[in-house]
Amino acid sequence: MHPILRNILAIVAGFVIGSFVNMGIIMISGSIIPPPDGADVTTSEGLKASMHLFQPRHFIFPFLAHALGTFAGALAAALIAATHKIKFALAIGVLFLAGGIASIFMLPSPAWYTITDLVGAYLPMVYLAILAARKLQSDNLQKSA
Repeated sequence: MHPILRNILAIVAGFVIGSFVNMGIIMISGSIIPPPDGADVTTSEGLKASMHLFQPRHFIFPFLAHALGTFAGALAAALIAATHKIKFALAIGVLFLAGGIASIFMLPSPAWYTITDLVGAYLPMVYLAILAARKLQSDNLQKSA
């Protein structure tokens, strides 16, 4: 496959895979940690109106969704990209970080969560994804040698 096409595929696949992981975790979160009584979490308006009812435990799965979605997307991008693997992983991380910043404006959350999410869920996960991609690729090189 041509390197440019492979790099485009890395961005698209990284975004899609990261988004699926993110949404998958969000979808199962309510069955593991139920939302507060009286909270309508099915709409943005319902979330905004009931955010004051949320306890710290209700923010665990959104954080995990953001962190693991970013990790999965960045890892996919780094593994698929033909060149500049770190840059493509970072691009996915910045894309997800931009989504996290946008969500702060759409869904107000407590300051402690906002800071934790923005500082811990995006760029550190890209770093870990880059380390994992390097490890996976070096293991594959050793197996093929």
